[in-house]
Amino acid sequence: MARLAFAGIGNMGWPMAANLIKAGHDVTVTDISPERVARFVSEVGGPIAPSAAASPAEAAKGVEAFLCILPTSKEVAIVADAVLPALPEGALFIDMTSGNPTRTREIAARLAARGIRMVDCPVSGGVPRAKTGELAIMAGGAKADLDAAEPLLRAMGTSIHRCGETGAGQAMKALNNLVSAGGFLIGIEALLIGQKLGLEPGLMVDVLNASTGMNNSTQKKFRQFVLSRRFDSGFGLDLMVKDLSIAIEVGKEAGVPTPLSALTRELWAAAATHLGPGEDHTAVAKLSERMANQTLTGGNT
Repeated sequence: MARLAFAGIGNMGWPMAANLIKAGHDVTVTDISPERVARFVSEVGGPIAPSAAASPAEAAKGVEAFLCILPTSKEVAIVADAVLPALPEGALFIDMTSGNPTRTREIAARLAARGIRMVDCPVSGGVPRAKTGELAIMAGGAKADLDAAEPLLRAMGTSIHRCGETGAGQAMKALNNLVSAGGFLIGIEALLIGQKLGLEPGLMVDVLNASTGMNNSTQKKFRQFVLSRRFDSGFGLDLMVKDLSIAIEVGKEAGVPTPLSALTRELWAAAATHLGPGEDHTAVAKLSERMANQTLTGGNT
């Protein structure tokens, strides 16, 4: 089994690293929070107990693969520079961040100059599927490098899609979140219209899920996090705005007009500004509610 390092054990990284350990890998974890690292090592068990490192550079010593899932490509670049002297030649750097494809290709070039292979493998499915090891993984990189990464990815996900060369996985993830974000907003507007007309929002969700209006938000977000008023899916509003900004950049680089995409991004960014920091992405519904001067009800999950 592989000797691995894993940087970033937040809401998503914690269960992902735990599943690597359950699969029998020797995993050293590191995080910006030493307390979180200590708690992970004390709570997570497996065939080989995890170990802790005080820094990414310490974690990287002698590993076959270094995995990370961090807020943005800025943090990935900092970590990559830090671990470069410690990683053995031929090691695999697996970036699972929802990052910027252009920045990722720049990082990959710096790593390649020292004999380190890089693939980008962002994920979709949220915390529930991270816990069960059923994530969808969008992968970009050279075929041989993705072949080497696949056994590790299989410990965390059940749906692995090879999207192209380095950066292609992150481009696909940003575009996936663009589609998801647009569907969420239009669905909330529909619920608000229906409620104003006397339709019960929970009933509307059930009808949508039995009809052609069904999408991921109607299935897994509206009842669970909006109608319940929990707003605690585990994915931040600021991160969604970041992913939508990446999608717009990808569109510009491709020379494709994106008027609806741009409007979607601006609405999510407005919600982040209006609601303030620390909000879950499902709380974007509050902006639509305030504009409509009503609150969605019917919160049984």
